[in-house]
Amino acid sequence: MVEAWYMDESQEDQRAPHRQRPNQAVSLEQLRRLGVVYRRLDADNYETDPCLKEIRRAENYSWMDIVTIHKDKLPNYEEKIKTFYEEHLHLDDEIRYILEGSGYFDVRDQDDKWIRISMEKGDMITLPAGIYHRFTLDENNYVKAMRLFVGEPVWTAYNRPADDFPARKQYMKFLADEAQ
Repeated sequence: MVEAWYMDESQEDQRAPHRQRPNQAVSLEQLRRLGVVYRRLDADNYETDPCLKEIRRAENYSWMDIVTIHKDKLPNYEEKIKTFYEEHLHLDDEIRYILEGSGYFDVRDQDDKWIRISMEKGDMITLPAGIYHRFTLDENNYVKAMRLFVGEPVWTAYNRPADDFPARKQYMKFLADEAQ
């Protein structure tokens, strides 16, 4: 089951948990109010899983691939890890399904504070277009994930500041509506 918490301010190893003391947990409901959708699936049977098939149909996730992030599997590994950890947004939702291993997605809350979401095998997350976020491996240094898209994949990340994009403005409106 996914776990999320507010991060401390430490600039040490990005792969560490970075929990505040005392820990400040974040619920699935708090994540939902940020537009983050979490699902738990059967990663051992992802190729034939009827739940995944139904999610793909219902959400129109027509394109997918699988990426392995490990120093022996990903070309330009060190450079990619740094890029993934730069704060950015996308113009489309980001959908990731962890098939093996583990890592962290960090998202900004409505007050611009970092929330760390610990992802492991079987976890699927959808980050809404326009949310500032980043990704890093945890101390296990390995993850195999399915990437899903509506239509053709768009890999463009817009580093912060990117507040003038329509996707960001739409996301900010969503947050304002959620706050009412």
